[in-house]
Amino acid sequence: MQHAFKFAVLVVLAILTACGATTTISNTTSTSKEITVAQLKNMLDQNENFLLLDVRTPAEFLQDGRVAQSTLIPLQELEQRLNELPTDKPIVCICRSGNRSAAACDLLRSRGYEAINVAGGIRAWKAAGYPTVFGQ
Repeated sequence: MQHAFKFAVLVVLAILTACGATTTISNTTSTSKEITVAQLKNMLDQNENFLLLDVRTPAEFLQDGRVAQSTLIPLQELEQRLNELPTDKPIVCICRSGNRSAAACDLLRSRGYEAINVAGGIRAWKAAGYPTVFGQ
């Protein structure tokens, strides 16, 4: 019964996320942790030890610009490529708007990773005037 309840909660969250709804949940073992782009910029400037994972498509990654330190693994490939991810440091996930990266964080946390979502994604990063690079 508990498994069915968890599945129902995940389905509702997925629907809300797809519709663009925003939820704020406290940081516990079964919730999402989010940071702002300003916090991400500070983490990068301080050379903190984490992996910045971009979960957009390869076309978005190349054409729309990216944060220089990011690694691309598209969301649709993430589960099959978990072996490429470090287990000894946090993984900060970014996408275009924050929806796919939230889904990536949920997947990663369910597999035992420490995952943090970047609210607003690359759109918020660019809107804040932070630098992006193009190409690989």
